[in-house]
Amino acid sequence: MRALEKLREATEFLKKCDIEDASREAEIIITHCLGTDRAAFFRDNPGIRENELGKIDEFLNRRSKREPLQYILGYVDFYGLKIKVGKGVLIPRPETELLVEEAINIISNFALNLIQGRISNLKLLDLCTGSGCLALALAKEFPDAQVYGTDTSEIAIGYAKENAELNGIKNVKFLKGSLFEPVEGLLGTFDLIVSNPPYIKRNDIKSLQPEVKDWEPIEALDGGEDGLDYCRAIIPEAKSYLKEGGCLILELGFDQADAVRKNAQDASFINISLIKDYAGIERIFVAELLRRS
Repeated sequence: MRALEKLREATEFLKKCDIEDASREAEIIITHCLGTDRAAFFRDNPGIRENELGKIDEFLNRRSKREPLQYILGYVDFYGLKIKVGKGVLIPRPETELLVEEAINIISNFALNLIQGRISNLKLLDLCTGSGCLALALAKEFPDAQVYGTDTSEIAIGYAKENAELNGIKNVKFLKGSLFEPVEGLLGTFDLIVSNPPYIKRNDIKSLQPEVKDWEPIEALDGGEDGLDYCRAIIPEAKSYLKEGGCLILELGFDQADAVRKNAQDASFINISLIKDYAGIERIFVAELLRRS
């Protein structure tokens, strides 16, 4: 069998399984299993060997059960990094790259506005690190910074450590524990704290796509009754772990910006801003810790 014939067959199979973008996903699965790129795939229409055909069919069968494509492939591209993922760890989303971009902008401003040499002594903390994608993207961008990531999940911490090794990133350390607990009393204060915490309302989880509700870890999704349990825990406590003038950046869910803004104002954060995602949702929350006079 040749590749284009298999692509037509695979596309029809995935359509019958109600996969939304069946053609694209069939193409991704087949090119992955053949170890070829898209241009060569369509140009050469290569033949498929028996073992390759078996692997393609295995992947298609897994996808038909609504297992996320990223779990099937075993990785996702995130901000120029190859991030390994699998059951037990949240899949990084494109929206989270907006958080990375904002963090990079803020850190770059440290270099311009703060005392000379501060940029090389930066300490960054990523709460609810999951696969480690945020911590790793920042550690790669700022190789002289000390970067830490915490998570309660042993599976997630395992993936994060593996991803650090996979991407050759040395200036990051992943610690198991809840939020600030693993760094309490050990590391002083941080210039920047980032987090993509669980923020889905508990009762909304059951209405999510099967790929999310049936496969991704519930503990990485469930933000409590209103989705804000983690934000309420992080914001006031962050004051004790941030340097004066340091920044807190959080990813938020739909319609959470006003409540989080008030929380932050009550906790002495200033210069609060909100950045919209590709769908126009106020997704990224940024705030600066008030300097003492």
